[in-house]
Amino acid sequence: MSQVLDIERYDLEIKRNSSSHHTEQCGEERLIVRRGQPFNITLHLKPGSTEFKPGEESFTLIVETGPLPRKESDTRVTFGLSDSPADNEWSASATYDPSGNTVSVSISSSPNAPIGLYSLTLDQDGQKTSLGEFTLLFNAWCPRDAVYMRSETKRQEYVLAQYGLIYRGTHERIKGKPWNFGQFEPGILDICLKILDENPKFISDADKDCCARRNPIYVTRVLSAMINSNNDGGVLVGEWHDFSGGVHPGNWIGSGDILHQWTESGPVHFGQCWVFAALACTVSRALGIPCRVVTNFGSAHDTDANLIIENLYDEDGESISNGDSLWNFHVWVDSWMTRPDLGTDFDGWQTSDPTPQEKSDGVYCCGPSSLKAIREGELTKKYDAPFIFAEVNADIVDLMRLSDGKFVQFSGSTKSVGQFISTKAVGSNERHDITHQYKYPEGSKEERQVYEKAQHHNKLLQLGKEPGLHLKIKLADNMIVGSDFEVQAVITNNCMYTRICTFLFFAKAVGYNGKLGDSCGFTSDKVEVPSGGEKRMSLKLEYKRYGSAITSDRLIQVSAITIDKQIINYHKAEKTIVLDEPEIQIKLLGEATVRQSVTAELTLLNPLPEPMKDCSFTVEGIGLTDGKPITARIEAVGPKQEAKASFDFIPTSVGTSVLLVNFDSDKLKNIMSSINVVVKQSASTEVNTV
Repeated sequence: MSQVLDIERYDLEIKRNSSSHHTEQCGEERLIVRRGQPFNITLHLKPGSTEFKPGEESFTLIVETGPLPRKESDTRVTFGLSDSPADNEWSASATYDPSGNTVSVSISSSPNAPIGLYSLTLDQDGQKTSLGEFTLLFNAWCPRDAVYMRSETKRQEYVLAQYGLIYRGTHERIKGKPWNFGQFEPGILDICLKILDENPKFISDADKDCCARRNPIYVTRVLSAMINSNNDGGVLVGEWHDFSGGVHPGNWIGSGDILHQWTESGPVHFGQCWVFAALACTVSRALGIPCRVVTNFGSAHDTDANLIIENLYDEDGESISNGDSLWNFHVWVDSWMTRPDLGTDFDGWQTSDPTPQEKSDGVYCCGPSSLKAIREGELTKKYDAPFIFAEVNADIVDLMRLSDGKFVQFSGSTKSVGQFISTKAVGSNERHDITHQYKYPEGSKEERQVYEKAQHHNKLLQLGKEPGLHLKIKLADNMIVGSDFEVQAVITNNCMYTRICTFLFFAKAVGYNGKLGDSCGFTSDKVEVPSGGEKRMSLKLEYKRYGSAITSDRLIQVSAITIDKQIINYHKAEKTIVLDEPEIQIKLLGEATVRQSVTAELTLLNPLPEPMKDCSFTVEGIGLTDGKPITARIEAVGPKQEAKASFDFIPTSVGTSVLLVNFDSDKLKNIMSSINVVVKQSASTEVNTV
């Protein structure tokens, strides 16, 4: 029988382990390690204890996770000491330091172990001693882990970066919205683990669910369902119309506030696609899965799964809803992992979408689906490849219903869907275009072959190539919200003879998801266009009409249609206006020094011809505002007057951080800006040098 160690206390070596496991940003209150990589604990023996002799003396370690730890599920593992760590299973080794009367134990976790909260127990011939708890995460630094990434700069961006940009707007006007992911802020990791514990699969079979948490494919699919509140009491309630009783989606500037609200009081109101995606990115990175937020401009929502977006109109040019839609942009996430279920050809980035659009296996979730499968049109590969393929590569057909009920195709596009697919660049605030990772170049032979491969039986009608009327829309410059401006339609006649047509020109407010709102401008006329000539028609858009119609997205869709009933010839042009927003001026008064108060002054000029009420500025910054947003409310701001506020905050850590600012009011919402803040060491603070 081995000699029983007489342990006085143990040390989990949190600071040392955190540094080697890239979890130091989580703080030093608890042990957080990544799987497949050794971590060390120190056992301090009582004075006078018998000397521990490695190789002669031994003990057993027990690790357990979940409410029902079982050996068969790998949620309870027992292992002894060995001379060298095992590559694919739990193992441990020990050394004795007689000078300190300590035993140093190195524990190597399996690179395939379930993630989660573990207890650690030392067993000496049945005498058990608790050595506390640790949290095990996925490990992008471990070559044997399914989420391994070779590039250190990419690991820094996709696992460790707490700040990012989320792209919105239209493909012609792409704007980056700053976001605080804050995955290492206090309490966030516990909330992320709670999200896993609240999912219906855990509730119905906790043992099976905890065992499956070894697999990032499984975890990512659970998160896709749990980030939205549909079906399962998940984190965020989606809303695109009525925001009473909740927070407008455009007012969120970070994930932390949403996650804390959810854990305290249940589903949070409200979110839209970029908020769902940002939350999924925060939780994925917190759990150790490399993740990036992706924006697809011209994103198709194909409700009938035919890979075609059919826009139906009556003879007056009014839209007839059929369920299909084209969003100006849509945001989801890509997560990095291997796909042993599909084969090594499909390893790498996997798309998942937590915005509730369509059900998958009876639940509102989507993915993960391999980008390589999407690019090659391999739509039999799980999960939800056909839906995601349509989002980036569906074809569009415009059909007009005639008085006899028949439909005639008058326009269409094979190139409008899936443009400028964007994510934040690694290591910088530049936009990185990743369209090529999702699809071959539009119109290329490869892209058409892939589409036909994916389509199988649906073929589009070829548009006629005969000469006729051509129509395009030209937008004005400086279309700032609050101003009046004109847009023009240019009608060109390439026929050998004069054409007379009915011309319709109208503007409607539109959400970023493509849903049309109220009209804010209309004109119609009988137009005669001579052979080889052109006509320019104007539509004036006035704030007094569009101001009350637009959403916080500040988008207006303008459409022009020409109808020549003599030869049944129709043409349509359409553009989406992104109204410019005022800028927030941010000024720091003096240098930012750790643990010393610094003041930020904020200014915004009201561009509207009317007062703004219920105005407020909100600021938040990791390591700047104690992990919480700070809001200052101000009185009404008159037309062309400045809204001003100042904030005092105390930085808690040295280094570069980002102060995010959001302005909100009854008339203007979702106005964002940010400034880099370099926090310096206090002159009075001692600095340890190496």
